[in-house]
Amino acid sequence: MPYQSRTERMQTIVIGGGQAGLSVGYYLSRRGLPFVILDADERVGDSWRNRWDSLRLFTPARYDGIAGMPFPAPSLSFPTKDQMADYLEAYAARFDLPVLNGVRVDGLSRRGGKYIVNAGSRRFEADNVVVAMATYQVPRTPPFARELDPQIVQIHSKDYRNPSQLQEGGVLIVGAGNSGAEIGLEVARSHRTWMAGRDTGHIPFHIDGLAARLFLQPLVIRFLFHRVLTIKTPMGRKVRPKVLSQGGPLIRVKPQQLAAAGVERVPRVAGVDNGLPLLADGRRPRVANVIWCTGFRPGFSWIHLPGFEDGGPPKEEGGVAFGEPGLYFVGLPFIYAFSSTMIHGVSRDAERIVKIIESRMRSNESPLATSRPAA
Repeated sequence: MPYQSRTERMQTIVIGGGQAGLSVGYYLSRRGLPFVILDADERVGDSWRNRWDSLRLFTPARYDGIAGMPFPAPSLSFPTKDQMADYLEAYAARFDLPVLNGVRVDGLSRRGGKYIVNAGSRRFEADNVVVAMATYQVPRTPPFARELDPQIVQIHSKDYRNPSQLQEGGVLIVGAGNSGAEIGLEVARSHRTWMAGRDTGHIPFHIDGLAARLFLQPLVIRFLFHRVLTIKTPMGRKVRPKVLSQGGPLIRVKPQQLAAAGVERVPRVAGVDNGLPLLADGRRPRVANVIWCTGFRPGFSWIHLPGFEDGGPPKEEGGVAFGEPGLYFVGLPFIYAFSSTMIHGVSRDAERIVKIIESRMRSNESPLATSRPAA
């Protein structure tokens, strides 16, 4: 067992130093509430830097700034992932947010009226804990992936950077969501490419078009995703389960673009036969590379509290954990609205959670004194 130094005490601990954690930190700082942000990455913004090279945001820069600092780019441009990473690093510096980098949390438990956060040899105690992380934590691949011929290069989308990682020969993209479509379109320029998985649908306009940037995006992003599709509206409550279980439609890439690039759509991968991927229709494409765009597991198995034993998505309502007053979540899909994983949606969720924390702290109420917080 590693040596643990003395317990470090803090009113609020924020776990995660991406846009969700920094947003929470901004509002805590403005209200004078003591806190620290624990981030596993060595540098603020690394969660964006470590994604594939050609990635661009789906929202233009005017929607990509978090509270207190506009995004420093032309308002109708679509920032790259590195621009987003640098923006987050500059944001943390501008507001002097107390981010501890290289601190990976490996345990969250409760002792009496306090939460205990373990991070390697460090131990923290807090009244409140905000888990500011999405559910895109642990790459998910099917069990039969290990049965593929070892000569086939296998990469998960989390580790894909560019086509130079691939060997000569065909590429099978497994998963037809946004990641699969964007990566498939890129690798099709140099490799014969198949894409397996169900049709997720697509938005009926080109987000890069001028009309979309000026008119459709404000309507969809600011009104539909942010105001209409929320847990407070009948339409939002109806849509939410489908969004959480099936994901969203293709946003930038259109099916006709994939077809024009030579990407061949095929049924789902049902298993492996003689070392090759076996499709649901019985075909076995002879590929040299497989890119798994099959999503992620939530990755919250380090939360050692009642109700979190299965390691699945947190049990919460609007970001407030069931049965654990003082424990909150920001950055989860549709935690309050469809926009909850978008930059501007994260800011709103962060402010709402911080208001709950402030209310409790100002009233000197123990976080474990009640079973559910005031809305």
